[in-house]
Amino acid sequence: MKLSTKTRYGLRAMLYMAERYDGERALSVGEIAREQGVSEKYLEQLFTRLRRFGLINSIRGAQGGYLLGRPPEEITAASVVEVLEGGIVFADCSGSEECDNRNTCPTRDLWERLKGSVDEILEDTTLSDLLGPKSSEIAAEAVRKE
Repeated sequence: MKLSTKTRYGLRAMLYMAERYDGERALSVGEIAREQGVSEKYLEQLFTRLRRFGLINSIRGAQGGYLLGRPPEEITAASVVEVLEGGIVFADCSGSEECDNRNTCPTRDLWERLKGSVDEILEDTTLSDLLGPKSSEIAAEAVRKE
């Protein structure tokens, strides 16, 4: 099981935005794409989905760009993965009521437990968590400026 590039690049772009989050300053797609080594066109496609689901907002105008739709501590890795990947599946039969071997499959429980563990980790991990101590330093600096 391997996450798609859209999920990996989308999460990296979201982390870049989270690292610079102040609730006001929008970042240009060009800056984010350049810093992440992704084409602007590809990143725009990802941002369309992320914006549709409220994970980011777009600001028009000369100082326009993108910013997180909520503070980094309120955005989970699970929400980004769900929007860009559509959920993680380890086996075609996992979660499916249509599987003919649903009640007799010896591996079905394994796939369900694995999915449950991964889902729990993604739900419990925010963008702030992924940034680690650096995130706390940025938040403390913002408070000092007020």
